[in-house]
Order: sequence, then C-alpha cells, then structure tokens
Amino acid sequence: MKIATFNVNGIGARLPRLLEWLGEAKPDVVGLQEIKTETGRFPLTEIEAAGYHALVHGQKGFNGVAILTREPAEEIDRTLAGDPEDAQSRWIEARVGDVHFVCLYLPNGNPAPGPKFDYKLGWMDRMAARAAELLASETPVVLAGDWNVCPTDRDLARPDMMEGDALTRPESRSRFRSLTACGWTDAIRARQPGAECYSYWDYQAGAWAKNWGLRIDHLLLSPAAADRMQDAGIDRHVRGAERASDHVPVWVELQTA
Repeated sequence: MKIATFNVNGIGARLPRLLEWLGEAKPDVVGLQEIKTETGRFPLTEIEAAGYHALVHGQKGFNGVAILTREPAEEIDRTLAGDPEDAQSRWIEARVGDVHFVCLYLPNGNPAPGPKFDYKLGWMDRMAARAAELLASETPVVLAGDWNVCPTDRDLARPDMMEGDALTRPESRSRFRSLTACGWTDAIRARQPGAECYSYWDYQAGAWAKNWGLRIDHLLLSPAAADRMQDAGIDRHVRGAERASDHVPVWVELQTA
C-alpha cells in the first residue's frame, strides 16, 4: 500500500499538477493539505475520473484537508478534540483497509511569539493527546501531513535564515520529538537517516533554484505500521513543474496485511 501526503497549496490552481502526479505515482492513499476551497467546491468529478474516492473537509479560501483513496474509505472524524471553538479545517481521519489514516495540516505559528504561535502549540498538544489514543490501539496508524515543523537543523538548508521562526523554535521541535520518543517512526528519517532531503521550497528568493529547502511534510508511523514499512521517499521533481505547489509529495510503502 502506497500512502502519501501532499500540500497542494490550492486545489484550484494545482489540480493539473495533482492529476499528473496521481497518474505517475499511483498512490493508494493520499492526504491533501491546503486545498483552500469549500467542501462542495472540491473538484470531485476530476478526482473520480482519475480513479479516486475523496473525503473532504474544506474551508473557503484557507486551510482544508482531504483524503483520496483507490478503494472507498470509512471516515472516522474530522475534528481534533480539545477546543470546541476551533473552526479551522486542519484534520480528518479515515480507515483505509486495516490502516487508520490521519491527514493533518498543522498551524504555521508565525509570528512567534504571539497568538498564532500559542495556537500552534495548543494544537500540537491536542494532537499529541489524540496520537496517544491511536498509539494505544496497537493498530497500523499513519499520521500524515504538513506539520510546519523542521525537526532538526539537518531538515533545512539555511538554519541561519530560520532562527526564531515558528517552524524551528524549541517549543515546536520538542513537541515533535516527544511523538517519536513515544514510539512514532518518522518514515523518511528511518529510510534516509543522514540524507539531505526537503519537501518544501519557498517561491521567494530563488529558493528552488538554490535548493534552500525545508523538510516539513512528514509521515509518522505507529509501531504496527512501521513494522510493515518497505520504502519511503520524496518526489522532489514535482516542484520543478510549471505552476507547481511549493511542497512536494512525501510517501511510504507498507506491506499489505
């Protein structure tokens, strides 16, 4: 089973690139972030024509997540518990076969410190509580998405340019690190422990041409999922296409049960 995450940065603008990649990579499950459209305006006809079902949790103009699957999936939840006033569309869970799949779009948090950073940290604490519940289930679980966290300095090309940024602040990194300490496996680092690998290049300052990238799109695997991992990678070439997203797909292959 090939499982991927892809921040498309606007499904309206990036639909041709998404469809190209789906045809090329043929993933079984994809979590999309930043679809930036209401649920009813999601391009379901085109996605179905490409051979995928879709579960969509949209939001007008901002955020928005979706899960695309080859086979029908069972939606479990689209709310991250702990803050009943949080109306941002950043979370959706589904069961795909015997895998519990979570698609998440973690808040950016800038400027930090400040209210947006406080929201980010609170969101991460709520997510950690849900992750603990999922870990206790002892089933195959994948937490996939744009985490807006560079776990270490080796996950970005220019640490000097990101000093004090919400993506690299100790508070963000420590929360990410606590997940891996509890038993979640960072799929990319498990397969490529020392490699230079990024999943995002800003549109500004010639970041793509200079390879000034960040690794902020992650797949965290529960022990039952990690035991089935066969391969993992980043489809870097996707960033070089015309009108590409500033993120690229990150994927993992799990042995079918």
